[in-house]
Amino acid sequence: MDYRIRYYSLEVQEDVMALPVTLQARYINLTRRMMEFGPNLGLPHTEAFGGGLFELRLKGEE
Repeated sequence: MDYRIRYYSLEVQEDVMALPVTLQARYINLTRRMMEFGPNLGLPHTEAFGGGLFELRLKGEE
């Protein structure tokens, strides 16, 4: 099953794309996995907030 990622607002999407390069790369990698396998990638990548919302945990050189 394919999943979609919807942003709360354009501002949120712009903030994500303004992240440092290493975090952007990690974000893109994890969101591609989420779109294929679903939002629950498990720790340390994601954690459930409830109500279908998940926190995406990014780590980079920064």
